[in-house]
Amino acid sequence: MSTGKVYRISEHKTVTASLAEYGVRIPTSCDQGICGTCVTRVIAGKVEHFDCVLTDAEREQHGYFTPCCSRAKGDLLVLDI
Repeated sequence: MSTGKVYRISEHKTVTASLAEYGVRIPTSCDQGICGTCVTRVIAGKVEHFDCVLTDAEREQHGYFTPCCSRAKGDLLVLDI
């Protein structure tokens, strides 16, 4: 279930690193986008994908990304965490 909270995410850090500054922890294993442990749904915002685990359909149609290695492409990224 979504928390309903919105966090500002730095364009220059991974999403998990940015969220950790707010005390929000997303489980990770590889921190390289190859295992899929941290896959998270994006509700709003744009993502610069750097993973090797998600398909284009999972990224675009279903709105998933790997916050361990991906970055926000803009000022706001709303996640279902």
